[in-house]
Amino acid sequence: MKPSLIFCFWLLFSIDASAQIDLSTQAFGAKSQGLGTTKLYHRDAWSLANNVGALDRISDSEIGIAVDQRFGIQELSTVALSGVFIIQKGRSIGIGIARYGGELFNQHRLELGLGTTRGIVSFGLKAGWFQTHIEGFGTGNAFQFSLGGLAELGPKFFFGTQLSNVNQAKISKYSSERLPTLLQMGITYLPSENLEIHTELEKELDQSPIFKFGLQYSLEKWIFLRTGIHSYPTALNFGLGLQKKNYGLDYAYGQNTALGSTHHLSLFLKR
Repeated sequence: MKPSLIFCFWLLFSIDASAQIDLSTQAFGAKSQGLGTTKLYHRDAWSLANNVGALDRISDSEIGIAVDQRFGIQELSTVALSGVFIIQKGRSIGIGIARYGGELFNQHRLELGLGTTRGIVSFGLKAGWFQTHIEGFGTGNAFQFSLGGLAELGPKFFFGTQLSNVNQAKISKYSSERLPTLLQMGITYLPSENLEIHTELEKELDQSPIFKFGLQYSLEKWIFLRTGIHSYPTALNFGLGLQKKNYGLDYAYGQNTALGSTHHLSLFLKR
């Protein structure tokens, strides 16, 4: 048991929180994973976690559930549930919960967000409770706040941004270690009804920036093919999406030459 814990810590911190396996930084939903972990444009149940600024861009209220399995290690798995609901025209709310890790080391996250739209710009604010538990060391709790936005630059161009953990919350009041503060910016280009192109840049304080690129092509109105890449750690991702009426399924596969493969599955229901 203890060697497993030590390995998880080594894996988590040797490739930094920016590696998208930490609960406070990872992309949520298999769609995002299939697109190289790009986050900022996708308007779905995972907007609360990925970019609260896109919260009010959903066309229908939506609930999603996701499971991530990384490198064949149970201690690096994530399960998440998220819902985004339209209150009225120009205003939406979201609530989400997620768990990452195993018995010896785990993290929990609970978030509540509000999004609104003014003209061509949508923006949102969210508050989150973040818990880290390490067997034998105790449990730490923290509250963090994030801001996001999504602007329509033209019929085919969108600009998204999110600043996560603006208050630079610590893991616990007894620790000097802080949760990651991330600045994310990206542009989405929609050259046709069937094609989406996503480019993003993610920067954590005191870390090198990460570049992300994703492509989505729809064969039909109900089937979507995806691929993407992010620069650190370098990984190539592929994805498949199926949608019929108000429900659908997304799957993504990621390959990192140093660590192995990851699998991501998410389901969603609209109303």
